[in-house]
Amino acid sequence: MQPIYMPTPDENLWKKVAEEFQDRWNFPHCIGTIDGKHVEIQALPNSGSTFYNYKKYFSTVLLGLVDSQYRFIAIDTGSYGKECDSTIFSESAMGKRLTSYSFALPKDEPLVEGGVSLPYVVMGDEGFPLKRFIMRPFPKDKLTNERRIFNYRICRCRRVVENAFGILAHRWRLYFRPLQCEIDTVQKIIKATTVLHNYLCSKGDITTVRTEEEIAEANKNCWKPLNRSRLREGKDAIEIRNHFVQYFNSEHGSVPWQWQHL
Repeated sequence: MQPIYMPTPDENLWKKVAEEFQDRWNFPHCIGTIDGKHVEIQALPNSGSTFYNYKKYFSTVLLGLVDSQYRFIAIDTGSYGKECDSTIFSESAMGKRLTSYSFALPKDEPLVEGGVSLPYVVMGDEGFPLKRFIMRPFPKDKLTNERRIFNYRICRCRRVVENAFGILAHRWRLYFRPLQCEIDTVQKIIKATTVLHNYLCSKGDITTVRTEEEIAEANKNCWKPLNRSRLREGKDAIEIRNHFVQYFNSEHGSVPWQWQHL
């Protein structure tokens, strides 16, 4: 079922996700929201404290990238509970493909006609780094009214992934108790339940199956930006976030109710 209900994304799928986020959550160029969920497990033999998390129980982490319909676009499983979301993301296949621009992401496009071209981005919380393809809120000690508006808009969009984790857990109540099995079996359980979750969310709307050849062709032909130094990449990310701030505080991108949340 995985190739049908959690296929490898291509440019058309990313654009469809972005359109749905724009329509439902008023955030343009958003191709998903990302977060990590601690899945409680029994203490594994000879594992020491590697799976012991800051919440003071043993866990492995489900890292999920979710669309606007609460469906998982991509997941990573099996990480140690003690690791933070940013570390798990950077070491995951998902993170490496986004970082290397080999995930068939769409080309940069302006938010309004004649505006600056901006990339398609993933929404994360403060646990994720600010990158060209990841937007995160501003720190609470450095807020202006314009930045508060941006934080509200990104958090409104980001709660989709938290809701997806909640729906997943309530559909399969095993997430409310420690999983008493080997870590390989835990990973299989997580993968199976997330795919079945997508199946139930889709309600029979079957995504076209993509062959390995089609996926390889999409990745080969995907747009890749010029190589940038790490310093340039950081400056780009700051500039991109500032452009989103300007957009959400302009007549083109503001929504009537956002001012009530200052």
